[in-house]
Amino acid sequence: MPKALTFKGDKKPSKKRKRPEEPSADDGTTVTSLTRPNEPPAEAPEDDTWVSADTFTDLSGPILLVLPTSPPHALACDQLGAVFASKLENLVEGNPASAEPHDVRQVFVATRVVGSDGDVVFKGCNGRYLGCDKVGILSVEREAISPEETWTCEANESGVFRLKTARGKCVGVDGEREKPGVRGDVEAVEGEDLPESTVIRIRMQARFKPKLKVEKAEKVRAKISRKELEDEVGRRLEDDEVKKLKRARKEGNFHEAMLDVKVKGKHDKFA
Repeated sequence: MPKALTFKGDKKPSKKRKRPEEPSADDGTTVTSLTRPNEPPAEAPEDDTWVSADTFTDLSGPILLVLPTSPPHALACDQLGAVFASKLENLVEGNPASAEPHDVRQVFVATRVVGSDGDVVFKGCNGRYLGCDKVGILSVEREAISPEETWTCEANESGVFRLKTARGKCVGVDGEREKPGVRGDVEAVEGEDLPESTVIRIRMQARFKPKLKVEKAEKVRAKISRKELEDEVGRRLEDDEVKKLKRARKEGNFHEAMLDVKVKGKHDKFA
């Protein structure tokens, strides 16, 4: 069952732990265990912070499509599938690069199309897919994916995107009005720059970003105390030896480095 989305400011529910009861003692009383040595360690909480997507390959899981409006708005949809621009509230000093959703209607789930070089589909809060019809009207109404629900996501060097429809046109907004409109019929002429109204920033949950997932795994592998290392080697370690072993643990050649340190310790002992 997918984990429910959380937003900034939400209170995290406290988890209640039940103590397992052990078989009754001879006097008829129930003995409650205070220690559970076989209980697995508690899992670390998942990273629910939001970061900016940089490339098409980053797109996965819950995302926020930040529109080029002032003040910043996000693309959103309601339960009936109507698409609109929703004003963002979770920002740092009005910076769209820091945006986080405050309303589930602002959140879409991105899934890359297998075998494509930039195609993606977006599922809205109503469980249906974001699409664009032949006259440029956006909606989230269909339960199945067709070419109208498939988007080509083009990233530029600045880490922002343009969404193109199956007809080669782009999503654009009118940022001059207090409640900007959103359409999918901005012309994309080959060789010409697209208007700034088509530039979209994509925010996503950090735990789905491939680069951050790798960095997190590397930090976990490198996390080992000096005492644990010394216990495994069987002697006190020099600072450079500790650094060497921690670096090797991060890079994946820990056992070879450990063997070198143990051999060095034996040579020093009989020198």
